[in-house]
Amino acid sequence: MGYMKPEIIAVVGKSNSGKTTLLEKIIPELKSRGYRLGIVKHAHHGFEMDKKGKDSWRHKKAGADATLVISPATIALVKDEEPESVQDIRKYLSDMDIIITEGFKREMIPKIEIFRKAGKHREPLCMDDKNLAAFVTDSDYKPDVPKFFLNDIEKIADFIEEHFIKNL
Repeated sequence: MGYMKPEIIAVVGKSNSGKTTLLEKIIPELKSRGYRLGIVKHAHHGFEMDKKGKDSWRHKKAGADATLVISPATIALVKDEEPESVQDIRKYLSDMDIIITEGFKREMIPKIEIFRKAGKHREPLCMDDKNLAAFVTDSDYKPDVPKFFLNDIEKIADFIEEHFIKNL
């Protein structure tokens, strides 16, 4: 599709549509195929990663523009930065095979929308979005993109692999 590596795709849907649950199923399937995945969660209201009083929290509160916490198996970065686009996250995850965001529904990136009949919303979010790449649902909606059922995890992973990992 002409994007830089790693490709960035978004799993989108209205609140409580099952985005996290879908990702919890897709992640191990893609990992079992040997891929490195960068997952990005859009926190609309900000967040605080470290606990009050911890050294990294104290460094940040003292004015550090970035704090990197390193342990034997984990690295965590908190940095004051307002990305102009979701594309800017690529610099932090450039060693991944794919970056999958949860959210970022307004970004101009390929989207996989999840929509459930049992959800509190009556209509899907992205039916008219030209970046809609696939639709995951238990409804009768028939978008002009590949449609998957909620438990078609292997088929969804096949789609991601074919269109966004191997195609680059």
